[in-house]
Amino acid sequence: MINEDLDKEFQAAVESINNHEEPFPADTLLKLYAFYKKATNDYSRPKSGKAIINAFKTNALFQVEDITQNEAKKRYIELAKDYLIYRK
Repeated sequence: MINEDLDKEFQAAVESINNHEEPFPADTLLKLYAFYKKATNDYSRPKSGKAIINAFKTNALFQVEDITQNEAKKRYIELAKDYLIYRK
């Protein structure tokens, strides 16, 4: 997949997730969070007011540290599609 096409598909997936109104399961949210942060090269620390949430987010980030930015985009797209198609 060409980077420009991947970027467009990634942005469309992000928009679909952001527009989804039903709550997501916690494990799905953590995966989306980690893939998004890796895909956008955002290495800022989690900013929740609750330490336990920051710990879960940090753990999710550790789990994706060895994948590339493009792989993170692909996995985010896959997860978004799977969730929105099969769990609606």
